[in-house]
Amino acid sequence: MPGPSQITYSEMARVFGRIGVLSFGGPAAQIALMHRELVEARNWLSETRFLNALSFCMLLPGPEAMQLATYAGWRMGGTRGGLIAGGLFVLPGALVILALASLYAAFGQVPLVAALFLGIKATVIIVVIEALIRVAAKALRSRLAYGLAGAAFLGLYVFDLPFPLIIAAAALIGAAGMGRGADTVVALAPIRPAATAATLALWLTLWLVPVAALWLIAPDGVLTQVVLFFSKLAVVTFGGAYSVLAYMVQAVVGDFGWLDTGQMMDALGLAETTPGPLILVTEFVGFMAGAGQGGFWGGVLAAFVTLWVTFLPSFLWIFAFAPYVDWITGQPRLNGALAGITAAVVGVILNLSLWFALNVLFANVSQVAFGPARVWLPDPGSLQPGALLLSGLAAWLLIRRKMDLLIALPIMAAAGALWALAIAPVFG
Repeated sequence: MPGPSQITYSEMARVFGRIGVLSFGGPAAQIALMHRELVEARNWLSETRFLNALSFCMLLPGPEAMQLATYAGWRMGGTRGGLIAGGLFVLPGALVILALASLYAAFGQVPLVAALFLGIKATVIIVVIEALIRVAAKALRSRLAYGLAGAAFLGLYVFDLPFPLIIAAAALIGAAGMGRGADTVVALAPIRPAATAATLALWLTLWLVPVAALWLIAPDGVLTQVVLFFSKLAVVTFGGAYSVLAYMVQAVVGDFGWLDTGQMMDALGLAETTPGPLILVTEFVGFMAGAGQGGFWGGVLAAFVTLWVTFLPSFLWIFAFAPYVDWITGQPRLNGALAGITAAVVGVILNLSLWFALNVLFANVSQVAFGPARVWLPDPGSLQPGALLLSGLAAWLLIRRKMDLLIALPIMAAAGALWALAIAPVFG
């Protein structure tokens, strides 16, 4: 595996820029893509380091995939590398969302976007399935690990348990039953609490000073409302965007009135079918809130401050606490807790993958109660033949032909548009 000094910043920018452009499909797909690019294709991170970092990021509030990218960049290039990796993971999707939000504010729904991304979503299903199999093969090496993965999946998919509860339980069980040995991982440098405190102080200042300035200048202004709300959201988003969507919809639609219910659903649809973290839906909301008060440039400014308070905390968590990951893996009980979380993460990814696949392949998916259980089930009659055929085409291109994802995605986007706009209308 190449050392950090052997990987140039320009090479990192190229690879993480590619990841940012291709990061469709939510956290499960994005984690799969990074595993493919960083572990399998380039061996920039070992399997152990990747899984340990992923488990660590699952403990943090905010988008775990973006934090994983930031950690990988930090691992290879320090703070500068983390900024390159985390920034490029978010930037392509943020630019796309800004463009689509502008079109949406001017013209309403954008049907062509849904047509283009039909093929992309079908491709994402195959990418996730491939990665899930590979990650599970590495992470699940004992009966207890399989049990934790299965329990995490059932807890989320069947019983709708809170994500933090799942992770906390996995950590406790892992510490008790998987902490007999520690991985041999050499830390980059001795941990210095003073350096951690300085990092926290710097990034807290960058995060909170603009918030305080807006509050002092215009305490009742829409920009102040936006930065205060999304700053609060940034510290309670455990388990990714899915865990706070209901709360966010209620606040945005019911409390602030920035969007109506239909607009909020369109926002979620656009965020799910564009690259980058699903939490980029906050940028769309911020733009619409600002545009409602100050037109296009008001929307752009609100979108920018929304991105600032949504993603800057993630840099804070990683730069302050990433040096402790290797130390944790050297402590038997803490390493066992991390191993337990790693096993549970397989179940978490399976839950997200199944939810995503059902919603791509079926038009109607609803949650059905069976006593204490609440299971997402599709309506068999709502099967989307186009999505099924496109998934088969994606499997042929990626698995049989082993086509590069950067080439396969445009082909699949064109195939999705052809189906949605030309073939499907003919067959009614």
